[in-house]
Amino acid sequence: MAAKDIKFNTKTIHGGQQPDEAYGAVMPPIYQTSTYAQTTPGGHKGYEYSRSANPTRTALENSLASIEGGEFGLAFGSGLAAIDAVMKLLKPGDEVISTNDLYGGSYRIFKKIFENFGIVFHFVGMQSADAIQDKINSKTKLIWVETPTNPMMNIIDIKAVAKLIKDKDILLAVDNTFATPYLQLPLELGADIVMHSATKYLGGHSDTVVGALIVKEKKLADRLYFIQNASGAVCGPMDSFLVFRSIKTLHVRMQRHCENGRAIAEYLKSNPKVEKVYWPGFEDHPNHKVAKEQMKDFGGMISFVPKGSSYNDTIKIVERLRIFTLAESLGGVESLAGHPASMTHASIPKEERLKSGIVDSLIRLSVGIEDVNDLIADLEQAIG
Repeated sequence: MAAKDIKFNTKTIHGGQQPDEAYGAVMPPIYQTSTYAQTTPGGHKGYEYSRSANPTRTALENSLASIEGGEFGLAFGSGLAAIDAVMKLLKPGDEVISTNDLYGGSYRIFKKIFENFGIVFHFVGMQSADAIQDKINSKTKLIWVETPTNPMMNIIDIKAVAKLIKDKDILLAVDNTFATPYLQLPLELGADIVMHSATKYLGGHSDTVVGALIVKEKKLADRLYFIQNASGAVCGPMDSFLVFRSIKTLHVRMQRHCENGRAIAEYLKSNPKVEKVYWPGFEDHPNHKVAKEQMKDFGGMISFVPKGSSYNDTIKIVERLRIFTLAESLGGVESLAGHPASMTHASIPKEERLKSGIVDSLIRLSVGIEDVNDLIADLEQAIG
């Protein structure tokens, strides 16, 4: 059966993979080496130095390309290292249009690092693709999309954005961390680059930090491979192995994340002590129809605002949680809770946070795969 014909659940386990050539190992060995013996200068078996390539990282990169429906995968030391590589495709004077509701680390690297090198960033609400049109000009070279967005769970129509720039020299990059390829495939919807903080759902066990890029077009891949090698922000063989191994259970984990996420979202919406719940699975959620069309399900990420809560009241709620762990990050098998205003999005100025709805009383949940009744009971006692 051709690789393109196998279904997603099979790709997570077999996609882009073959037994190790040395001894037939089903799982790729952890090649914990920095360099490789050569028979003559340049005479090697495809590997000469592990910054440039490592067989364990190659196995992960092939897997990443397969599950995202791409041709080329690149693994990095973190999601931000992957974003850094994308930004290095640009030059001073180029302009980027980004969603205004995005991960605080993405905002920070855009504003505090690359803006200093003459790249211009425009942050706009992208719930309607028309909002992007006003910002496009001859200097626009990249559109940066998160969907669902972090932490407001807004949905952006990837296909509509791609159509908007179809005949223009503009790249479309999609941060697919929240959805994962289990839920949506941005490359099939018209994106040029897919980015992951593979630390999250792809790794899935809160035990490694890895980033990823996946593309279809070889010329673009070659530019990114050059940046990856020249800048050197690669992940090591052990981290590569951990994410590679975890991808093999991505489909079964994501199914439970989605099931539990739905139950938690419905519980919160019915709770009289909760003012607002942000989850794209609700029919009254803005762009629910888009989410239903471009996603297989609605994921395990939820944000909510307790009724009448101040900053201090909200902090007390997250401190009372016992099964949900108060921690940065998301996407692990364990449920996590975060307070975006003081944690993941603290690097964004308050006035900018408020524009996108990140109020001081907002709580973000990463719903894990525990027994959902225990999770609901924990929220019940914490909210009071």
